[in-house]
Amino acid sequence: EVVIVDALRTPTGMRNGALSGLRPDDTLGKLIYHLITDRLGIDPSMVEDFICGCVTQIGEQGLDVARNALLVGGFPTSIPGMTVNRLEGSSLQAIILAAQAIASGEMDIVLAGGVEFMSRQPMGSDGFGDHISHLGSGVSPRLFERFGALVSQGISAEMMAEKRGFGRQELDDYARRSNELATAAMDSGLYAGEIMPMEVTTPEGKTRMVKYDEGPRRGSSLEEIVFMKPAFKADGIVTTANSGQIADGAAAVLLVSEEKCSELHLEPRARYLGSAITAEDPLDMLAGPISATQRLLAKTGLTIDEIEVFEVNESFATVPLAWIKELNPPKPNMVNPWGGAIANGNPLGASGAKLTCTLLSELEHTRGRFGLQAMGMGMGAAVIYERIS
Repeated sequence: EVVIVDALRTPTGMRNGALSGLRPDDTLGKLIYHLITDRLGIDPSMVEDFICGCVTQIGEQGLDVARNALLVGGFPTSIPGMTVNRLEGSSLQAIILAAQAIASGEMDIVLAGGVEFMSRQPMGSDGFGDHISHLGSGVSPRLFERFGALVSQGISAEMMAEKRGFGRQELDDYARRSNELATAAMDSGLYAGEIMPMEVTTPEGKTRMVKYDEGPRRGSSLEEIVFMKPAFKADGIVTTANSGQIADGAAAVLLVSEEKCSELHLEPRARYLGSAITAEDPLDMLAGPISATQRLLAKTGLTIDEIEVFEVNESFATVPLAWIKELNPPKPNMVNPWGGAIANGNPLGASGAKLTCTLLSELEHTRGRFGLQAMGMGMGAAVIYERIS
């Protein structure tokens, strides 16, 4: 049995926002050390591995950012770290790998998480750009030979909307919902237990504490959603307002074997029940959460009706809308009930662990038993947790 003892994240900063002056490796190191020592009171030398998701592994996020975060965070030098990349599902994959290591009996205490500071390491900068042009393109010509004209994420979102019959108003209505739910959760203090406030320095040289995600729109900003121009296609319906926000952030989850958890007198929050990984045609790259959910439900024998809360990453509004249309959950209002990446941001490599933090909080708040999380780009990843505490 694999249990989750705790999960913690930073606030999510907007692009070039409050967190953009922080280094990702330093921030992640601070987060994981605080989680293990201050919040849980565990001897850090007991951690057997740290698996970290990160998409753009270059610069401050290169050279195995997991290991560097351990070292700058103050962990013993004997603790190994591994950085993995499954694109948007990277830190969810880190959690899956940690659970598998424990379930196999090879480890008892594994830290998993993710980091992505998109203000400092722009998306795609590990595969494209003048700074690495002499190394060749990140896309092989053979991919074009096989699939023809490859498309961007935004165009794939447009194709998903057209295929499933969504219009601009549906996407904007969903974006409004995400922002309204996120601000309501923030104002009610529902996020407080999963966020470690970060001290930052303002452009004026003063310090302040960032306690909540920066992204949610309010008031006149919320009303501007309907006036946004298409972002990827001249006559399209996908805008920056109904897409997940480029963001900065880090998150971490501690997984422990049930026996070791009892031995250390720790109180687990949830049980890890299982996972599923899928992959999609590059032109339909956003359908991964759907296929991963279907496979996971089949593997666990659970039905969609037995899941109380769902977190489906809002990389674009089309993704949760298509997921709801395909899976038909009995309570669609319990899909992203506290808003999602459209409001709070989508810090790629950290998003999976970030959503785990929120899903656990939602399960505890609603006293639900089962929670399902699904995400992915080009590939799909899904997990199911069972609340214990």
